[in-house]
Amino acid sequence: MESKSKLTLSKVIERFSYGCGDFGCNIIYTAMSAFLMLYYTDYAGVSALAVGTIMMFSRVFDGVSDIFMGVIVDRTKSKFGKARPWLLRMCIPFAVSGVLLFSVPTSWAATPKLVYVFITYNLVSTVIYTAINVPYSALNALMTQDPYERSVLSIFRNLLATAGTLTINMCTLPLVEYFGDNAPAWTKTFCVLGILAVAAFLINFFGTKERVKSAGGQEGKGGDVPFAVGIKALFKNKYWIMMTGMLALFFLMYSVNGGATVYYAKDILGDRNLVGTINGIFNVVQIAGMFFIAMLVKKYGKRNVFAMGLVLNTVGMMVLNYSGGVMWLIVVSSVIRGVGNACGGATMWAMVSDTIDYGEWKTGVRTEGLVNSACSFGYKIGNGIGSALLGLILEIGGYVGEAVQQTSSALASIRICFIWIPVAVYITGLVIMKFYHLDEEFAGIIEDLKKRGKVKEEK
Repeated sequence: MESKSKLTLSKVIERFSYGCGDFGCNIIYTAMSAFLMLYYTDYAGVSALAVGTIMMFSRVFDGVSDIFMGVIVDRTKSKFGKARPWLLRMCIPFAVSGVLLFSVPTSWAATPKLVYVFITYNLVSTVIYTAINVPYSALNALMTQDPYERSVLSIFRNLLATAGTLTINMCTLPLVEYFGDNAPAWTKTFCVLGILAVAAFLINFFGTKERVKSAGGQEGKGGDVPFAVGIKALFKNKYWIMMTGMLALFFLMYSVNGGATVYYAKDILGDRNLVGTINGIFNVVQIAGMFFIAMLVKKYGKRNVFAMGLVLNTVGMMVLNYSGGVMWLIVVSSVIRGVGNACGGATMWAMVSDTIDYGEWKTGVRTEGLVNSACSFGYKIGNGIGSALLGLILEIGGYVGEAVQQTSSALASIRICFIWIPVAVYITGLVIMKFYHLDEEFAGIIEDLKKRGKVKEEK
């Protein structure tokens, strides 16, 4: 009985440690989504349209670097595995790059500022974030091949990711105000948050283990797959294409909606500190909902739970749109969206991991790093388009960062970004999910792979 409880405790610790990786990633990702545009426009004095354009083009470089990093992960040979070594190597550069991102020299002229923004934004997104996030994304498929355990790991990932998002949304503006509510205050804030990110990645590294081998347990064989062969195999994987498309749309939406939240609170609700209230309720409900998602996944499958989340998110957004600014309706909307996001967050990454096994079954090629990096390429392109869209829509609407009162067209542009673009993405996602049937096929695929002797897991 004692050994069983030790085993259970060990598994819980590993699940928590795995989730800490996305907590660390979200320190920078959420900051870039929710506050970077505000920092650039209202504190650093940079044009929203110029920044949005830089972000869009930078995402192309970022996506290409993801592919290269995926190949590197597949070819990494270390006593720590393929993915884990990169968590250790990159955690400190990750924190430092985040500080540089929020350290634009405000005394510089417009052009040098834009050069600084371009360099530091690409340092973070194209180089550092890629080098730590791509290995982390591949880790789920390398830790276990059990579909339920992958779902549980994804739940822990999203629990801790949401905790990271909650930390950023609740603490960033108060910390900025504490340090003086000026441009240097943002630098000091991210010195504090950077230390927190390093600690999270160290827990992730030391608390997890890679177990899944490819091709009968011969470590490294998957990494020897030629790049062209691996890419060709990806495009024969219909479920990978669906999930990559879904992720691209989701991260486009996250970028637009997340970046618009602070504008919505500041200019429509009249108090920018309501960002903490809106996102706080949303994230707390999402965290609470995660504890019940595993039961739903076990009963209904990942695809159906994911689709349920899309419906709830759509309903939540419509409640928000017709709330008229009434606080209790905004709270109701945040609760509904929190449950919806729990459904999506708990299943999305596990579904991506399942496409790896489908791809090997379909093509005979197994490349965890390339699958996740190519997926990452897709959603980062979506994120970049979303960042550009946010800046473009605000510019077209006539948003002025220093204005005391925004025009009606500027307020309409904020509503488009915060409400209507997400609704369009959720509806599109429901259409894509109509064609996703991997949940029903997965058990047979794994059984067939085992018979072929292609994949074995260490006991």
